[in-house]
Amino acid sequence: MDEELRSLAQRLRRESGGSVAYERLLATEDGEELAGVLTELERPLWAREMAAFRLGCAGDRRAFESLVLLLNHRDPERCVSAAHALARLADPRTSRAAAALATNELRVAYALVPVRLLTRLRAPESVPALITVLRRRLSPGDPHWRVALACVEGLGALGDKRAADILKTARTHPRLTAAAEASLARLR
Repeated sequence: MDEELRSLAQRLRRESGGSVAYERLLATEDGEELAGVLTELERPLWAREMAAFRLGCAGDRRAFESLVLLLNHRDPERCVSAAHALARLADPRTSRAAAALATNELRVAYALVPVRLLTRLRAPESVPALITVLRRRLSPGDPHWRVALACVEGLGALGDKRAADILKTARTHPRLTAAAEASLARLR
């Protein structure tokens, strides 16, 4: 059992109360059974998350929609698990979905994990989306500095020269100065 599955399993064991259904979903190797959980009515969120995570990590694209919904969840642990499974799934739609979630101003409080996923994916959508998100976060008084920091770090990791101007602007923000300098150095 890898570390991400172990962490998910511990969290969902608490949510499920260690039920028989939980143990079954954790143990089964039947992809059809797991996929069924995603479409059955009245399944609890923990069961859907377990099924989507396991299918996604196995490369089964039937998990895509459920994982994207979880990537946009208000619970950061669910977002992190979904991002891990989406990265393993390697579905070509993932980068577009992550970019849409990251750039949605109505959900900016939940953009941190999609921003980090975009960096990890290194997709064509990554740099433009991170630049867009960062530009919005640089407005005076914006409270989402952690999202801005993730964008700055991500742009440095991606090493794309298109980010130079926005990173220079980010240097003027006290919480971003050091990271922006480091990211700019990586562009050279």
